Amino acid sequence: MKKAVALALIVLGVLALVYRGFSYTRERHEAHLGPLDLRVDEKKRIDVPVWAGVIAVGAGVVLLLAEARTRKK
Repeated sequence: MKKAVALALIVLGVLALVYRGFSYTRERHEAHLGPLDLRVDEKKRIDVPVWAGVIAVGAGVVLLLAEARTRKK
């Protein structure tokens, strides 16, 4: 179980370092005027700090090393 969490942290950390965040579209307003439909979408971007990606990768590596040590004993 720890191995799966460690690998997930490493993958998410690397993705955070490569893409530096993610964006999504949020529907804000919608109007129906007879046969005409109007919609306003708002694009948002969430930036992930570099330090968060580094910490995630580091925590994943530490978990992997801890898992390997407990298996050796």
